[in-house]
Amino acid sequence: MLRRSIWLIVLFVWSAGVVASSPGILRLEARASMGATYPAVYAALEEARFWVVFEADLGTNLASFADRWGNDLNRNALDGIRSIVVCNAWYANQVSNADPDLLALCPLRINLVGKDGITRVLFARPTVTAAGSPGLAVVQEIEDAVVKALQAGIAVAEAD
Repeated sequence: MLRRSIWLIVLFVWSAGVVASSPGILRLEARASMGATYPAVYAALEEARFWVVFEADLGTNLASFADRWGNDLNRNALDGIRSIVVCNAWYANQVSNADPDLLALCPLRINLVGKDGITRVLFARPTVTAAGSPGLAVVQEIEDAVVKALQAGIAVAEAD
């Protein structure tokens, strides 16, 4: 009976983890602060020729609503939320040649969420949107290049 109970608990914990993890979102963690991770990821993306076309400091923007939202503001006590929007013109052209509807993916967005000295790097996988499209191969190439750049940026941030 005890063995069966332990097995059920293990199964429940495992299944809860699977449900909480979306296959459409890549989640990487940097054991580094937002202050170290953000510039390292930014530089790595540009080194990979994904040019930053827009940046947003969402945490600061949200904090401006403190009076209006009161206790409902930042209940997860996040240290920061930043967004980097990137584009690569060559890839955009390749996507438009393969499937013009996939231009809905351009530009791409990477979000960074900091808490307690750890920075989560979040990327909505474009291959999930492109599934079944004739443009999937080029989108897979884009996703692979972005993931490689994110991993390189995290490695730099963690080394500092």
